[in-house]
Amino acid sequence: MRNKLIAAFACTTALVSTGAASAADLGARYTKAPAYVEPLFNWTGFYVGGHIGGAWTNEQFINNGTGAAFGDLLPGEGYRQRKSGIMGGAQIGYNWQANNFVFGMEGTISGLDNKGTVVNTAFAPANDVFSWRANVLATVVGRAGFAVQNNLFYIKGGYAGVNNRLSVTDPVVTATGGQTHWANGWTVGAGWEYGVTRNWIVGLEYNYAAFGSQTYQLGGLAGNYTFDAKPRDIQWAVVRASYKFDAPVIARY
Repeated sequence: MRNKLIAAFACTTALVSTGAASAADLGARYTKAPAYVEPLFNWTGFYVGGHIGGAWTNEQFINNGTGAAFGDLLPGEGYRQRKSGIMGGAQIGYNWQANNFVFGMEGTISGLDNKGTVVNTAFAPANDVFSWRANVLATVVGRAGFAVQNNLFYIKGGYAGVNNRLSVTDPVVTATGGQTHWANGWTVGAGWEYGVTRNWIVGLEYNYAAFGSQTYQLGGLAGNYTFDAKPRDIQWAVVRASYKFDAPVIARY
């Protein structure tokens, strides 16, 4: 009887050991896979797109006193006028992402519809009619932003240039003259972009630009009327859409 009990105990111990070993083997073979996490949106890459919105131009022109006498405008006197209009154009750029920080360069070209007319009625009901317009705006800027998944919040700054025209007409003596110059300046702005898909991006943006003066010779019957003119500032707000070309996907686990 004793020998039978010892044999039964040995058999039970062997079975338990075999079961434990099998369970350990299964655990080693069938470990749980790590949870999959969606890839992070990758802002790195070239992009092209378009924008549309509104622009506000604050135009200034002042008699600089170097030309012929001009009505009642003494040297240092002139006009300032603010007008708004629709603007739209295209952008092209490149972004580079390091963790959540995004840096890039961008160029834009836009058409403006900002123009105005000022009538000087010092000597007659319509003695001198000044007209101005700012119709083409270009920028080359650097951008720096912070990315939160598909959202990018950024600031920008750099060069701005605008095509600006000033002219004058005197209906009384049927004299007219005008000149167009490219004015150079600087710009700053801020915006938000959202990656709708890995390639399509939409966003909102606000910008401010200021420009230096140019001398305009407005030829007339009495000689050259010489004015210093410039857009003191241009502000614009636009909605944007861009197509980003594929870059390597960033994944995290």
